[in-house]
Amino acid sequence: MTRNTHGGGAQTNINGLRFEAETSLEDVLQDAGYKVINKEVYDNNEVIGLSVSKHSLYEYFLIPKGIDYKKYNSVKWLPDECFVNYKTRIGYIIEKKFQNSPGSVDEKLTACDFKRCEYLKLFSLLGYDVEYIYVFNEWFNQAKYKDALEYIKTVGCHYHFNEIPLSCIGL
Repeated sequence: MTRNTHGGGAQTNINGLRFEAETSLEDVLQDAGYKVINKEVYDNNEVIGLSVSKHSLYEYFLIPKGIDYKKYNSVKWLPDECFVNYKTRIGYIIEKKFQNSPGSVDEKLTACDFKRCEYLKLFSLLGYDVEYIYVFNEWFNQAKYKDALEYIKTVGCHYHFNEIPLSCIGL
């Protein structure tokens, strides 16, 4: 059996989890002076949105508003993070991609428009729009990703490297 010396597998998962923790939306919000209490985001004493991830999007936002995803999507999409901005009425879906060697994530980059449409089926029922945002590590700043990065912008999705600027979520 040949040992995997390129990363991938469990090591990619460990590095990816570390990257996700280092780019935590909740931390970014709190560092900027917002309070996050039980998923609700406060600016002073006013609730301005929700910071949710994975299943919490459904538990704290969609289900309480009567949205059963199974009526609209064949899959329960689980965002790495999501900021539901009550003022702009936009759900900002944030997907984080970490890579340090060639791998399967390359093909996933151009799925952003499809996933945005799938989330929009749910959010539009509540009068919300959806923005889809990638947070990449530096790996994706290579020339071989030029076409994919251009495509992401062409279809109205967004990306940033190593951070979540609050301006990209309407704050």
